Amino acid sequence: MAFLDLLSSRIVVAPMAGGPSTPELVIAASRAGALGFLAAGYKTAASMMAEVEAVRAAAVEMFGVNVFVPGVPCSEAEDLVQYLKSVGADPENGTWDDDDFVGKVTALLADPPPLVSFTFGCPEAAVISALRDAGASVLVTVTSPAEALVAAHAGADALCVQGFEAGAHRGTFVNADAFGQDYGLLSLIGVVGSVTALPLIAAGGIMTAGQVQAAVAAGAIAAQCGTAFLRCPESGTHPRHKAALADPRYTTTTLTRAFSGRPARALVNQFVFDHPDAPAAYPEINNATRALRAAAAARGDSERMSLWAGQGFRSATDLPAAEVVSLLTARA
Repeated sequence: MAFLDLLSSRIVVAPMAGGPSTPELVIAASRAGALGFLAAGYKTAASMMAEVEAVRAAAVEMFGVNVFVPGVPCSEAEDLVQYLKSVGADPENGTWDDDDFVGKVTALLADPPPLVSFTFGCPEAAVISALRDAGASVLVTVTSPAEALVAAHAGADALCVQGFEAGAHRGTFVNADAFGQDYGLLSLIGVVGSVTALPLIAAGGIMTAGQVQAAVAAGAIAAQCGTAFLRCPESGTHPRHKAALADPRYTTTTLTRAFSGRPARALVNQFVFDHPDAPAAYPEINNATRALRAAAAARGDSERMSLWAGQGFRSATDLPAAEVVSLLTARA
């Protein structure tokens, strides 16, 4: 199936791992005309497929599943241990894993959804080819024209171009502070469009109908929104996280490795402020700080939670997902 046949509107609901992306959110947004994504990150293959079945059971035909591409283990073990001790995390929990990548790909090949997307890298061309042969269209998240070329050559059907305005983890292929990774969304659409003719979905700080129009005018076929849906009742976002998005205490976002060891945009809370020196160690830091973050959430301590948010977070509302879709498409 051609990728463009999967889109019934200009809105794609971003996959948000760690809780926000629920089957209920995908179902509600899809019924309103958006293309919803499930987030497979941090789940087992079995849990991922259970959510796929939940969406199918609601008679939603067009939706996608996002999978994290594993990176490489941290090479600076001493820096990792020192950092984990400094934040009060157990270094024994700072282990590397591949997020059950092979298991998830195997499950998706056996029972493919209409669309599969990949973040943190580009899978091998053989994986993309196999998914396409099984009937799925394949997207790859990119943050630079160089990454776009890699994904295009590997056989991707479309690209999600992620500007630095986006909330949560940067989708860069390499976890490094390298030049050329800091494109704003509109610039990124232009430079990626100059190196490939693949359809582009724009992601990064899009919160209004006007911004959707701007992304489309710049060359994207659709806008992927995540932060815009974080406060929706169908979202699985923690209540303290939802409240923080509207709390005047939080005034800005920044890119930080403090919680996970990978650059991610979050509200600036005390934990982010206190720990600007986290090494590049994902998922080791993410695994080690999971217990700290869970404990903070349990006691309602938003100063030590990972409050992922895009730059336009203040425009997020607590309206139902269908109404958010309507607002985003008001001028379409």
